[in-house]
Amino acid sequence: MDLGHGKCWDSSKKDSWKTLLLLAYQSLGVVYGDLSTSPLYVYKSTFAEDIQHSDTNEEIFGVLSFVFWTLTLVPLFKYVFVVLRADDNGEGGTFALYSLICRHAKVSLLPNRQVADESLSTYKLENPPEKDSSRVKMYLEKHKALHTALLILVLLGTCMVIGDGLLTPAISVFSAVSGLELSMSSNHHQYAVVPITCFILVCLFTLQHYGTHRVGFLFAPVVLAWLLCISALGLYNIIHWNPQVYQALSPYYMFKFMKKTKKGGWMSLGGILLCITGSEAMFADLGHFSYTAIQIAFTFLVYPALILAYMGQAAYLSQHHDNTNHIGFYISVPGKLRIPVLIIAILASVVGSQAIISGTFSIINQSQSLGCFPRVKVVHTSDKIHGQIYIPEINWMLMILCIAVTIGFRDTKHMGNASGLAVMTVMLVTTCLASLVIILCWHRPPILALSFLLFFGSIELLYFSASLTKFTEGAWLPILLALILMTIMFVWHYATIKKYEFDLHNKVSLEWLLALGPSLGIARVPGIGLVFTDLTSGIPANFSRFVTNLPAFHRVLVFVCVKSVPVPFVPPAERYLVGRVGPPGHRSYRCIVRYGYRDVHQDVDSFESELIARLADFINYDWHRSHGTSSFPENDASQSNESSNEHSLAVIGTVAFSGIPAYEIEESVQLASISGGFPTVESVTDVIEMEPVGVVERRVRFAVDDESGSHSPADMHLQLQEELEDLLSAQQAGTAFILGHSHVKAKQGSSLLKRLALNFGYNFLRRNCRGPDVALKVPPVSLLEVGMVYVM
Repeated sequence: MDLGHGKCWDSSKKDSWKTLLLLAYQSLGVVYGDLSTSPLYVYKSTFAEDIQHSDTNEEIFGVLSFVFWTLTLVPLFKYVFVVLRADDNGEGGTFALYSLICRHAKVSLLPNRQVADESLSTYKLENPPEKDSSRVKMYLEKHKALHTALLILVLLGTCMVIGDGLLTPAISVFSAVSGLELSMSSNHHQYAVVPITCFILVCLFTLQHYGTHRVGFLFAPVVLAWLLCISALGLYNIIHWNPQVYQALSPYYMFKFMKKTKKGGWMSLGGILLCITGSEAMFADLGHFSYTAIQIAFTFLVYPALILAYMGQAAYLSQHHDNTNHIGFYISVPGKLRIPVLIIAILASVVGSQAIISGTFSIINQSQSLGCFPRVKVVHTSDKIHGQIYIPEINWMLMILCIAVTIGFRDTKHMGNASGLAVMTVMLVTTCLASLVIILCWHRPPILALSFLLFFGSIELLYFSASLTKFTEGAWLPILLALILMTIMFVWHYATIKKYEFDLHNKVSLEWLLALGPSLGIARVPGIGLVFTDLTSGIPANFSRFVTNLPAFHRVLVFVCVKSVPVPFVPPAERYLVGRVGPPGHRSYRCIVRYGYRDVHQDVDSFESELIARLADFINYDWHRSHGTSSFPENDASQSNESSNEHSLAVIGTVAFSGIPAYEIEESVQLASISGGFPTVESVTDVIEMEPVGVVERRVRFAVDDESGSHSPADMHLQLQEELEDLLSAQQAGTAFILGHSHVKAKQGSSLLKRLALNFGYNFLRRNCRGPDVALKVPPVSLLEVGMVYVM
């Protein structure tokens, strides 16, 4: 659901509040499915082994006090009032924090950063960089090792989110289905719960490729019904069994609990922390809703419902000391209501599982965009709802692992231990990154960031340490999964960076390209050659290898760089940076296609036609811009230095221009699309690696016909027509995609670890994951691969 954060305030106040409340209602199904189902397993996991429920009720009241203050401090104070404000253009999550930090400090390891990227409308800075002289910023920028450490921290959080995507469906559905044990004999339910759980999980993952937009309208009602259900049950249990249970909310009961239980109480914190599983979703799913909507939904509905549910369970248990071995959610449900509550619980657990699975797809897509994950197939499942994607390979791997966890652990205790460690690791990473955002982006005093880090970090470290003690009882699983995923991610990212550096050091000069001609036996053949490269300037080495082995290249040559920018989205009107390579007569161009970390790349058919359309727009624009100024003579190879022949890149889609217009003009107070097909964006000019063009802002509609040059010299009109006709005829002749087919190996003398990572790890991943041709959906008949060996 592509619901704009803040768009709800565009109309009247009455309509704004209606829209806000609608967003808050819709957020229930997407954001709070996981958090709202935690009462199913918190008490059961807490009392699984380390502590026992006694007649004094000190244990149950102490646990309730811990649950209350944990829910109050972490989801409410930390996330709702602080972390949710650290959004990146309305987007949240680990990569949003990393993106913010990278924009305000030069700590990104992405090598192809350009000044032009800072002119994007989504590239927002809190304050101008020159006003920020933070010592923390200068220290971070100075030490390269900290850049790597920051990336590792982000990857750790990412891996734990993926681990949570594996564990949450298993523990949620298993806990919901385990309500059957009160309706069956012990001999039967143990053979029913696991198969039913596995069946539901198989159905859940099998239906992923259809997308959730078809049944998404059911999610909010299910979660709302579940929240109302647990609230009513909690209120009933409080009134019926122990109206004085509210006294346990006092922090004094936490002290009494720890004093009595000592080490066992500390170890039981690994179960208590499960009450905040799903809190990270409030921040991660911020992009679909507004900050205020999520704040309202949690503060006025989710938080009170959860507190009532936990108080109700504690009230029931305080009067029932004979069910020590059966502490759980369903024993506090009246017998006549257990089946209806069981059905609602299963539906709510499926909704919560769906949300975390979708979040896992999203974060893997972000990792892939930043060059930190091998290429996988990403399918956009909805044309109307932004961000709904499906990754087949990841889906089936998650399904197999979920079923394996369910069959392997067979109880809530081990699943809870594993899930708890993953949750606390993600929260610790978020706390560390948010502390940096407070200093670097909000420009607050370091003491404030340190206070935030110490206060919330100490709470989360306490829970994290308790989870680590359960290493042999399930907590090993997220650690093992994180090690495997981090190794894959880091190896892929390391090799990607090294390949870029190799290309950068081995690129050939523009003089070499301009010197290629009939005198050297080089022919220009009909068609368009799209040379894909990671370089944003210069001629890539794979093209020189191509020409060396096949002394011919296409009449129209385009060097295409598809790059990721540290912003969540790049507006379509600002996606293409286009410029010339050499004089106009050479018919060579450079096109940089920019995507944000949440953008889903286009399919190649629309990309190819869109690229050619942008080239035509650029040719029109460039001839207009150069009219009346010095331009390159036709086929003049004497001016062959790179600075003079590789023109400035222009944002094609939205530009500003100056000079006498050559075509029909409409006066406008806003910048507009050259092609007329894009929405206007007010903050973009002709930028990059170049000075902005300065200027009267106008809307231009190019119509290339016989009358279009009536206000321009005849020779300019003929040259423009000729260049456009060459582009059209080249398109009709066919397009060839020229990609590098790389093999990476470590140079002699490299360490054993580097040789293992490059020679075996990266090459194994490259061979068994999608190649760039598959990722770009290049037609096999149009593919030309150039073998390249990278020695690093």
